[in-house]
Amino acid sequence: MYTENTPEKLQALQNIRCFVLDMDGTFYLGEQLLPGSMDFIQKVNESGRRYLFMTNNSSKNAPCYVQKLHRMGLDEAGDGHIYTSGQATGQYLNAHFPGKRIFLLGNTFLAQELADFGVTIDNADPEVVVVGFDTTLDFDKMTRVCDFVRAGLPYIATHPDFNCPVENGFIPDCGAIQAFIEASTGRKPDAVVGKPNRPVVDGLLERTGLGKDQIAIVGDRLYTDVRTGVDHGLLGILVLSGETQREDIPASPTQPDLVFGRLCNIIPYL
Repeated sequence: MYTENTPEKLQALQNIRCFVLDMDGTFYLGEQLLPGSMDFIQKVNESGRRYLFMTNNSSKNAPCYVQKLHRMGLDEAGDGHIYTSGQATGQYLNAHFPGKRIFLLGNTFLAQELADFGVTIDNADPEVVVVGFDTTLDFDKMTRVCDFVRAGLPYIATHPDFNCPVENGFIPDCGAIQAFIEASTGRKPDAVVGKPNRPVVDGLLERTGLGKDQIAIVGDRLYTDVRTGVDHGLLGILVLSGETQREDIPASPTQPDLVFGRLCNIIPYL
């Protein structure tokens, strides 16, 4: 059970060399920076630490997020500051299916991210199926992916989210696509890469070159962001600037290591 931030818990921040940040609800809300977000980035830089924005959304690539951060005034952000589930999937494929041809259910942004990792996309004669958040989905694509999954090919999904929040509510995300495939084929993915699962943590460790005790995962959702940290031995920090409210914490199966109102409240402890 979570207890208030104690000196012992706060001391763990001294060892952190990289803050892995969720974006919407943590750094910004919609199209607006959350108050103090830029101050946090400045303090991280001044203290010789690093930051990395991590997202499960495999329908966009790093340059998409860099452009948004630039619009908000974070001019220093580059592709190296973004870590997507698509990139993590590229790492996973190289580690577990090196050189294999994949069928991709995904849009052009995801295709480019996988190509950047040297992954060969062959939707005619694949050896592995990869399912992402495909915003160009149609029935022909769903029929083809179900055929390959039903035939028994290894089946990887980029992330588990059932819905993606948008301005007017939600749209179906990768998890909903997986549910369609399971209803048709009887199969769940053999591996789901993104938060809160182990493959994205393995990819994060490879990406940063750091140990688990040197990385903090910061986000506004207990069941994805914070769980990614606490389930895998990283520091899991909840901020109350987005989805989760303080009264939600006691009933959650995932208990955060630390809780702050927003990112800038971490500054005094760095």
